[in-house]
Amino acid sequence: MFHLLKFSFIVKSALPQVYQRCFSNGCPPGMARKFVVGGNWKMNGNKKQIDEILGFLKTGPLNADTEVIVGVPAVYLDYVKCNAPPNVEVAAQNCYKAEKGAFTGEISPMMLKDIGVCWVILGHSERRQIFGESDELIAEKVAFALENGLKVIACIGETLNEREAGKTEEVVFRQTQAIADKIKDWTNVVIAYEPVWAIGTGKTATPEQAQDVHKALRCYISEKISPNVAESVRIQYGGSVTAANCKDLGAKPDIDGFLVGGASLKPEFVQIVNARQ
Repeated sequence: MFHLLKFSFIVKSALPQVYQRCFSNGCPPGMARKFVVGGNWKMNGNKKQIDEILGFLKTGPLNADTEVIVGVPAVYLDYVKCNAPPNVEVAAQNCYKAEKGAFTGEISPMMLKDIGVCWVILGHSERRQIFGESDELIAEKVAFALENGLKVIACIGETLNEREAGKTEEVVFRQTQAIADKIKDWTNVVIAYEPVWAIGTGKTATPEQAQDVHKALRCYISEKISPNVAESVRIQYGGSVTAANCKDLGAKPDIDGFLVGGASLKPEFVQIVNARQ
């Protein structure tokens, strides 16, 4: 409990003055952003398990006002694309910043488009922490994917050490700015704020804490990129989202959806998709 209270204090008190004003005045005014829920399957599943997941997605029902995307292991992208219900879109979990070449193990945006995949998840904390992907590399991959017609879920988020050091906003602003330095058009970008300490741990930021970070991020975007982008860009929350906490999180005005890990492999994912019903 102490850490949760400490985190809430850190987020509000450590922000620069312009972002402090956002908490009291609102920045910018809200708009009708379409709720978007992504399921990141990570390195999980085989055809039998995938058929079970697709089965409960087809049974649903899924809220027609929510955009639904599943992030699929590369070897199953084509299979899921061919078998997913029409109201569920398919994303790759990674792609590289080149059209082709001697990049063993990588896939390109062109390859994804060739099999009808239009989304990609980039910058996930596991790519950053385990595979050492830098802010610069992730930003270059985001830019190249967008230039070649993909839509991107761009992930940002702080580690436990960064949170406890009061660096939450410093980290998420830096990661966002790296992307902003490489792109001009945010139309096809969804930002996923995923505090690393909450991914797969069972720990979740309270709805108020998540809202504080989302609002501060939106204010930063308004100040450093543009008010129009801040008003229109969708910001997902990720980090141990479940059927039990999704409605409270989804009710917050600056939380525009979720990027879900383990729960996206289970039937409760349908309840998460329907969080705003």
